[in-house]
Amino acid sequence: MTMFKTIAAAAFALCAAAPAFAQDLTPVGTWQTTTGESRYSVSYCGDGTALCAKLIWLRKDARTPENLALLNKHVVQGARSTGANKWRGTVKYDGQTVSGSVTLVNRNKMSLRGCQLIACQNVDFVRI
Repeated sequence: MTMFKTIAAAAFALCAAAPAFAQDLTPVGTWQTTTGESRYSVSYCGDGTALCAKLIWLRKDARTPENLALLNKHVVQGARSTGANKWRGTVKYDGQTVSGSVTLVNRNKMSLRGCQLIACQNVDFVRI
């Protein structure tokens, strides 16, 4: 096989495999904050491309009245895709609703950034 045919075959194989790689990278599943105080069930919702997250568990020291009010409720509902592995919408956090974005960093790490006026906070999650 000539060098050109070898390169073309390799490029074709990578392109054919790309959808399989993309399908493996999904935010759907159970996630925990890196500090371990809360867990969330993340799923697609709406038309199947929006992102939803439900608070499903709180560590004992995180069971404040504000957090308990959100337990077993969606804290992210209908966040819209803004690009590959990125969603934007509203986030309910610590008794408040803020504008936020979710980024799937890799298969086992997700990051949430929420802002209210000029104050922003980042929260990282790991898949469990």
